[in-house]
Amino acid sequence: MPHPSQDLAPERSLGFQVRRCHRAFDRVLNGHLAPAGLSSGFWYFLRALWQENGATQKRLAQLNNVTEPTAVAVLGAMERLGVIRRERNAADRRKVNVFLTERGDALKVELMPTAQRINEIAGAGIPAADIDTCLSVLKRMSENLTAEAARLQA
Repeated sequence: MPHPSQDLAPERSLGFQVRRCHRAFDRVLNGHLAPAGLSSGFWYFLRALWQENGATQKRLAQLNNVTEPTAVAVLGAMERLGVIRRERNAADRRKVNVFLTERGDALKVELMPTAQRINEIAGAGIPAADIDTCLSVLKRMSENLTAEAARLQA
């Protein structure tokens, strides 16, 4: 019989529970975005661009915690849908800046209420103070893991 510290049950695993929750969010988000012809992968890039319109592809990859090739693929699909346009950076031709089109910018008004509703569904029956604690804890976990990932790459 394994020692209890060696047997990390899924219900006691932070990684398992966060992934399980993320996948549930993703399924619901995809269900709401599908009628607009969008997927959750697009959502994360739209969110980033609503905050930093004109960001480089590299910056968008960082903001979304994906590889640059993944970002390029998603952005290509978004460009084909007409929600973004890409431009070579005038000061540094190696960089590509990404801008929302009028359609991409207009999606914010349409989609943010959906995101708020999904958060309401997820938080149903949970006190606001617990939600605040959860957000704080998840932010700190993300910072801890980002620091460890950087250490491992050093």
